[in-house]
Amino acid sequence: MNKPRTLIVGAGISGLALTKALLDRGFPVDVVERRPAAGQALGAGLYLPANAVRTLQGIGVANEVAERAEPVTRQLLQDHRGHPLAEFEVNRIWGEVGPCLAITRAELHDVLRTAVGDTTLRHDREVSSVADNGNVTFTDGANSTYDLVVGADGIDSAVRRTLFGGPEPRFLGQLCWRFIADDTTTPALTDWTARLGSKGRTFLTVRLSADRVYCYADINSTVTTAPPGDWRELFADFGGPVPHLLEQGADAYFAALHESENTAWARPGAVLIGDAAHAFSPSMAQGGAMALEDALVLAETLATETDVNTALTKFQARRADRVAWVVTQNHRRDKARNLPTPLRNLTLRWSGERLFKANHAPLHSMP
Repeated sequence: MNKPRTLIVGAGISGLALTKALLDRGFPVDVVERRPAAGQALGAGLYLPANAVRTLQGIGVANEVAERAEPVTRQLLQDHRGHPLAEFEVNRIWGEVGPCLAITRAELHDVLRTAVGDTTLRHDREVSSVADNGNVTFTDGANSTYDLVVGADGIDSAVRRTLFGGPEPRFLGQLCWRFIADDTTTPALTDWTARLGSKGRTFLTVRLSADRVYCYADINSTVTTAPPGDWRELFADFGGPVPHLLEQGADAYFAALHESENTAWARPGAVLIGDAAHAFSPSMAQGGAMALEDALVLAETLATETDVNTALTKFQARRADRVAWVVTQNHRRDKARNLPTPLRNLTLRWSGERLFKANHAPLHSMP
């Protein structure tokens, strides 16, 4: 079976990237998305490290993304008052892999959506169950049978729950808020800057354009619900541009961060990609990159193998070690962030660039 009839469940970044890659290879593809068209692209901004940008090139949309994105050339680590801890050019981390970019999630989604076209995607359609034989039942009562079902439906994946089982994603003990601020008054606010406070608090800014800044803030927590009161008060002691930016954060997108524990992503006739397979901490900013890599690797594998299940087995084997590396580095970075403040600051002053290089070195290779 050279080109299996494929259903992709979920029209987020991983689902649309896979759709584009499969359509380019002549595969018959249907895509369903439970949200209405106007409800897509939840979240705010995205930092796309060089391995993500390289994968967009392989998918065929890198130029379109670059036209809408902002180059990120430096990464800065500071304490909560804005005092420098480490600063380095991103090309010292990524070398010849390529550039790093920042873009809104909505704009990246729009590029992928435009590349896919209208013929394969149905919104407001949700999967109820998937049988072992590939028969898919939708919540409206309709059903259809596919040779391959791809779960690209996020951390709460219906495909994973129905076909794969396993443990539910675990709470990481972190809460986050994301928003985009309009800003034309802080010329020094450039590139990627992480400000580290006590008890795991972080406030990250990434310049999206001349007048927009992506803001991400997180804290440690033992519960998955937002603390009472105005969350911005948790960062009242942060200096620099943070107070000014927080004025625009009243309606920030809130989330409790979770990590997948299920490491089985492939089985006969079905596979998981993106957050449906391996949601994890944003510490390495590799969630989007791993989702894009999944899409391209799966399309390549399906195109080169005549047997679907052989292709799925090879996909899992090809991705497992790389994803495991990212998970391990996330854990190490989250642990380092929670070191006693004087020790953490000293470590970053002495070794920040070296640690970032070590975190990312294995990701230089092609996925």
